[in-house]
Amino acid sequence: MSFSFQGREKSLRTLGSDTFDLLIIGGGITGAAVARDAATRGLKVALIEKGDFSQGTSSHSSKLIHGGLRYLEKLEFHLVFEALSERAFLLKNAPHLVQPLPFYFPVYRGMRPGKFILGLGLWLYDLLSLFRTPGFHKRFSARALSSEIPSLNPKNLLGGFRYFDATMWDDVLVVDTMRSAFDSGAHVVNYVEAINPLWKEDQIQGFTARNVDPYGKGEEIEIRAHRTILCAGPWTDLLGSKLSVNWEPWLRPSTGIHLVFDYEKLPVPGAVVMHHDDGRIAFVIPRKDFGKGVVIVGTTDGPSPKQPEDAVVTLSDLDYLMKLLTKYFPSANLQRRDIVSVYLGIRPLYSDFGKAKASLKSVSREHHIDRGPGGVTLVAGGKYTTHRPMAREIVDFTLKQWERDTKRGKSVRIPFGLTSGSTKAPVHTRVGEKWMVEGMKEAEGRGWKIPRELFEHYGMDALELYESESLLGSSVGKGGSLEDPEGFPFLIARLRYALRKQMVMRLEDFYFRRTALFLARADHGASWIPVLTKVWAEERGLSSEQAKMEADALIQKIREREDALKALKECT
Repeated sequence: MSFSFQGREKSLRTLGSDTFDLLIIGGGITGAAVARDAATRGLKVALIEKGDFSQGTSSHSSKLIHGGLRYLEKLEFHLVFEALSERAFLLKNAPHLVQPLPFYFPVYRGMRPGKFILGLGLWLYDLLSLFRTPGFHKRFSARALSSEIPSLNPKNLLGGFRYFDATMWDDVLVVDTMRSAFDSGAHVVNYVEAINPLWKEDQIQGFTARNVDPYGKGEEIEIRAHRTILCAGPWTDLLGSKLSVNWEPWLRPSTGIHLVFDYEKLPVPGAVVMHHDDGRIAFVIPRKDFGKGVVIVGTTDGPSPKQPEDAVVTLSDLDYLMKLLTKYFPSANLQRRDIVSVYLGIRPLYSDFGKAKASLKSVSREHHIDRGPGGVTLVAGGKYTTHRPMAREIVDFTLKQWERDTKRGKSVRIPFGLTSGSTKAPVHTRVGEKWMVEGMKEAEGRGWKIPRELFEHYGMDALELYESESLLGSSVGKGGSLEDPEGFPFLIARLRYALRKQMVMRLEDFYFRRTALFLARADHGASWIPVLTKVWAEERGLSSEQAKMEADALIQKIREREDALKALKECT
C-alpha cells in the first residue's frame, strides 16, 4: 500500500484493532524521526497528527541544515560535531532535499566577535566537520566581499568570510521521513487528533483519538499502546494538561517570523549573516529552487501565546527584520510593499523551570527528554539537523523506562529513505550528481525532457512523476490557455504525485507544504485553484460539491493570510 490517502485508510482501521509498542503523538520532524527509528528496530508503531504532517513548527523554519556555528562561542564542541556529522549524512543521502549553500559573514567595525576570532572559529568549524564539508571557509577583504555582494553596505566594512552549510525542503523532509517510517511498518496517520489518555492502573496505555478529516466519518478510536511518546511541539503543554491536574508548563516557546521577497529584489550569491546590535543574528537566504526564486529573511525571537494558534505576525517583528535589511543592504531599498509572503513558527523551547525569567535568546535550543505522568515520554526542543540522533535517544529512553528486554532495541543506522529490510540504497538517494546524471540519461533514453528542477526536488521519483504527466496530461484540458505557473513545471503531475506518494488529504496540504506555490508567488497560484481542485477531487473520488467546499476553504485561508499581510504593510 502506498503512502497515500488509501494507505491512511488502511492504517486508520488498524489503529483501533491492534495494540502497539509505541504510540507517537505529533507529526513534525521529531515525531516522524522517532516513528522511523522505532519501526526500523522492528517495534510496532502508531503515529497520529491532528493536522497535516509538518503543519506546525516543522514547516515554518529557516529551512537550514547547519552545524551551529554560534555553539562554538559557548564551547559546546560535541553539539557542533554531532550536527556537522548529520549535515554530511543528509547531504550524501538526501541530495534532492538537502543541498549545499555558501554563507557570507560580513564583519563591520566594532562588531564582536572580530575577524581574528571569527576566522579561528571557522577553522575549528571545518576541523570538527572532519573536512566533510561542501567547501572550506575563505577570508575576504572589504573590497573582495563588496565585489561578491555588490548590494552589501560598504560603510565600516572590514571584510568577512564565506563558509558552507546547507539548505533544505523542511516540510517535504518530514513527509519523506514519515513515508520511510510507513514503508518500515509504522502506521502513520494525519488528521487524527489525540483526545484523552487511556489509563490502566497508574500507566497510560494509549489515547482516545478522533478522525478529523472533514471528508471522513469523524469516528473516535481507542489506540492502545504500551508506551506513548509526546512529540507535540508547541502543543506539548496543552496535551500535558490532559495527563495530570498538577501539570507544570514544560515549554517556554518563542515565535520567529520570516519575510519572503522575490530573488530579483535581493540577488545575493549565498546566505548572508546579519548581526543585530542586541547580539542576535538573522539570515538572508536565497532559494532559487522556490518557483522563480525567492529570498527568505529571518528570524526573530519573541514571546508566544498559550494557544499556538493565536500567534500572529506583529508589526514590531516585521520592522525588526526590515531595519536589519536596510542596515545591511541600503541600496536594495526594500520596502514593506515588496514582501511576497510572511510566515511564523513557534519554537517549543524547554522552560528549564528555574530559569523562567531568562531572556528568550538565552533559553536552550537543545532538546530535553523526560518521563511524564503515566510513563509518557515527553520531548521538548531540538532542531532539524540532529533529528536522527535525537530520535534514537528518545526511543532508547522510552525502552529503558519500559524496561523492555528486547534484542530489537538497538537503533539501525541506515541511509535516508530505506526500510528496515533494505540492504541497498534506493535510486533516489544516490550521492550528488551521480543519480542526477543517471536519471537524465534514463529520461533521454525514453525520449523524455525532464527539467532539472524536478530531479532536484523529487530525486529519481521525477521519472515516475513525468510518466504520470505523459499518460494523464499536464493539466485538465491540456492544450488550453492555462499554462503551468513559472517555476512550477508539471504542476498537475506534482499534485497527483503528492496524493499518491505524500499522503495529501487537503488541497491546502499541497499548496502550503508539498510545494512552494503559496510561499513563492505574489498571486499564490490562485488562478490554478479550480483546476487543482478538480484533479484533487478526481483522485480522491469525491463529489463536485465536496470539491467546491475544498476550493472555498483554500481560498478563505489564502485571503486570511493576504489580508493579514496587507494590514501590516499599510500600518503607519
